[in-house]
Amino acid sequence: MGLVGPVEAAMGGAVRVNQLGYGAFDGKSAYVLSQGVVAGKSFQVIDSRGRRVLTGKVGTELGEWNAKYKHVSALDLSRVWVPGTYRVEVPGVATSPTFVVRANGDALATSAKDKAVTFFTEQRDGANVVPGSLGRKPAHLTDRSAQVYETPTFVDPDTDQTVGELRRTGGRVDVEGGWYDAGDYLKFTHIAAYSETLLWASARDAHRPDRQVTNEARHGLKWLDKMWDEKSKTLYIQVGVGTGNAEGTFVGDHDIWRLPEADDHLTSPAERHLRNRPVFRAAAPGKLISPNLAGRTAAAFALAAQVEARTDRKLARKHLETAAQIFAQAKTTGVGQLVTSLPFAFYPESAWRDDLELGATELALAAQRLGDRRASGWVRQASYWADQYLQHEAGGDTLNLYDVSALAHADLIRAARSDRALVAKLTGDLRAQLAIGTARAAKDPFRAGAQYDNFDAVPHTFGLAATARLYRKVTGDRRYDTFGAQQLDWAFGANAWGVSFMVGVGTNPSRCPHHQIGNITGRQVVGAVVNGPNSAGLFDEGLGDHLDGMNPCPANGVDQYADFTGRGSRYVDDVRSWQASEPADDFAAIAVYALTR
Repeated sequence: MGLVGPVEAAMGGAVRVNQLGYGAFDGKSAYVLSQGVVAGKSFQVIDSRGRRVLTGKVGTELGEWNAKYKHVSALDLSRVWVPGTYRVEVPGVATSPTFVVRANGDALATSAKDKAVTFFTEQRDGANVVPGSLGRKPAHLTDRSAQVYETPTFVDPDTDQTVGELRRTGGRVDVEGGWYDAGDYLKFTHIAAYSETLLWASARDAHRPDRQVTNEARHGLKWLDKMWDEKSKTLYIQVGVGTGNAEGTFVGDHDIWRLPEADDHLTSPAERHLRNRPVFRAAAPGKLISPNLAGRTAAAFALAAQVEARTDRKLARKHLETAAQIFAQAKTTGVGQLVTSLPFAFYPESAWRDDLELGATELALAAQRLGDRRASGWVRQASYWADQYLQHEAGGDTLNLYDVSALAHADLIRAARSDRALVAKLTGDLRAQLAIGTARAAKDPFRAGAQYDNFDAVPHTFGLAATARLYRKVTGDRRYDTFGAQQLDWAFGANAWGVSFMVGVGTNPSRCPHHQIGNITGRQVVGAVVNGPNSAGLFDEGLGDHLDGMNPCPANGVDQYADFTGRGSRYVDDVRSWQASEPADDFAAIAVYALTR
């Protein structure tokens, strides 16, 4: 292999690679965007010593991206198998960011997974925080004695601004701890239960015990346990209020940009609900609970029982009983609008039978592991709710916050493997969900299976990768392996924007997340997963002003990705761009699960 000099990237295009890296013997897809035709032209791969290690021809065109970059073509780097650091050069067009090849591709996935778990540690609230890279300090200690309030009235269904004063109901509860939901400081049972479910599933499914995942899952479960009052059978759903009221007599979490530890020391009467945060409940004490909340919260405790049964069966049985109590409170008739958050518009979920399938399935698996006689009854319930899901809710979504059926199906196959008819139906729906993604990917020049002109493109992408792995696990069929790998490629940089959507991973990660602590401290929120590209129409009216206390990021205010807006989608890496750059717990949780090995 001869030595070659560096080739300067021209302005005629860009090369996109998976910035996390590739396993030595895995397929390695990359892409080149260009203004002119490059299919059939030569490209070369250069190692860190400047040696040419591979030459090849640019593949056939995969489609047009936008008016500027009308040509997207594939690059096959699979013959680069020696571990090392490389770059791709398409002479006269562009040079890629550097990327690594490692002997063990699973180690790369695990390194990114560990970063996503670290994000949860950085999101901790209460006394048990870890200083970490963000210099975190204890915050919201007043949550130890939080007042319960009635469900507020909102100005309209699409706003979080309330009408009038909050009205007290019941007494005080201890809801200290847990995790912040996203870039703000609100805490939601709906999100925490989903995140807990995926963290515990990761701890259970990993080939080796993962202390970091388990410890973080235990931290979250301690708070989730506080949100359930087993004596009064009350599930609390939210700590904090988003925005102040229309009358202007108090402000909410989204009105002020600050570090969380400041809240305990606020003195202004208008800031009273930041200092002493309100708590809201899913239903009155003893009343039935919205089935989505009951199902996913039960699943979190039941999965914890499965993991803890390895070392502490007494604790596992306690978690199983908590799961059973919550599941038994599910409202399954006359459901109406689901309960998620206040306002509902924050998380407008419509499916709920998948949550009940998941809850019953995890209860069954926990009971099987603990030798509990109720296992067969929960298998029957899980089978019933799987059937109901397939009849009423299947066909429109894939694994994400709003549809957990893929995990439910895969685990129910484990719990009821002898029921061949049921297994066939569940396997068929897993295949149908993957078909949604593969049909989109076949038409997309970057092989994206998610809709990147809508919310939650990145978590949907990780969800599809996770589903491909689940399908292989329960069937032994590897037909979706390449598709799953392509989704991870896309999430980590092999996309039109050339951005790794996990902070701290790759040479060009998201740099300006809509995250108060990271923005104020000026430090990387390592492991944060952002929403990613969204509908271009969401940005038609600009990004708005910077809030008081918000540090401009990027400092020059220039959208460096404007040229890559295409196919109705736009990515804006700006602290004001919550639509594209805000990280969230559910995003990180599905990344953790997708990257579990």
